[in-house]
Amino acid sequence: MPLTDRSIKLAEPRDKTYKVSDSGGLYIEINTKGAKYWRLKYRFAGKEKRLALGVYPDVSLKTAREKRDDAKRLLSNGVDPSEQRKEQKLALKGYYDNTFAEVAHEWRTIKMSDRSPSYMVKVESALRRDVLPFIGDRNISRIEAPDILNLLRKIEARGAIETAHRTKMWIGQVFYFAIATGRCKRNPTLDLKGALTPHKTQHFAAITDASKVGKLMSDIYHYTGTPQVVAAMKCTAMWFLRQIEVRNLEWDQVKWDKEQLEIQAAKGGEDHIVPLSSQSIKILKDLYVITGHGKKVFPGARSHEKGISENTVNAALRNLGYSKEIMSAHGFRAMARTLLEEELEFDAVLPERQLAHKVKDALGRAYNRTQLLKARREMMQRWSDYLDELRNEYEK
Repeated sequence: MPLTDRSIKLAEPRDKTYKVSDSGGLYIEINTKGAKYWRLKYRFAGKEKRLALGVYPDVSLKTAREKRDDAKRLLSNGVDPSEQRKEQKLALKGYYDNTFAEVAHEWRTIKMSDRSPSYMVKVESALRRDVLPFIGDRNISRIEAPDILNLLRKIEARGAIETAHRTKMWIGQVFYFAIATGRCKRNPTLDLKGALTPHKTQHFAAITDASKVGKLMSDIYHYTGTPQVVAAMKCTAMWFLRQIEVRNLEWDQVKWDKEQLEIQAAKGGEDHIVPLSSQSIKILKDLYVITGHGKKVFPGARSHEKGISENTVNAALRNLGYSKEIMSAHGFRAMARTLLEEELEFDAVLPERQLAHKVKDALGRAYNRTQLLKARREMMQRWSDYLDELRNEYEK
């Protein structure tokens, strides 16, 4: 006779596993420890088979009967329920094998191995914060444009418009990698063209008026910050390097005998030579007494193994009274490029080359890192002298 909840609850374990039938091939199997398992006995292609339907009481009598009926419907359509379950498990395994998070990790490992560590950290932080919590565990082939737009809207909502565009670009690169490796067929970020709030190109504030540069340099030379911060500000003005290069500069990159810095580029890029003026050398020699026991030329306050933070020079400028609308750390590059051409009348090729921009001659040949070095050395010394002249003129 059919089972009831009461009869199932009263069924006690025996010396051997035994079964109690319900109907339609459904039965419950009770082992020697009292565990109760639902099973369905059926025939397919002339063979008797068994299908596990769960454990009582997690799977109730009512649910077990519903599962039995579902299996019967599959059988009536010529489908073996056991085989269908195997296929579902394989499909589920494939689903979790090809999640966005997994593909993104593989993309970062393979396709971004030539990028700088700082850039890698930026990408990983953005994905971990803004992307993976929303689509990380989704099969990449099932992610659609609206799914991506929703997470990008969250970034826009906090006012990070440029970050939203940059994140969309990185997501798109992950999808292109997935297409190349057979994990999906198309890149849904292509459907988001025009969907994001337009972002304006950021122009870093810079002082390019010679008279105001004199005051700026005077303020820097009278700044009462730590020695490495003061030195970093002076050298940023004289070298007009990118801040990441200043922050990460190590003492073994200072070639005293050649009177120059030799900065190694990321894989695939060009190394960069910075001729050192006499003023730069004096600053570095004085600083070496303080920070020369560590790796970094401009170490942070907390660790000599790490350079000053990316906001250190900007923060110092703010302390001196220069708002972000007036001057920025990156602005020293524009300051040098403008005054070297307009006031000191150097050929534009020289400051552009020193800025590590890709410059070509009239015949379209790109200058390498050592070309124009003598001329750049003269220019860098003249630039340091000029900064001193402007400062002295202001302080008279």
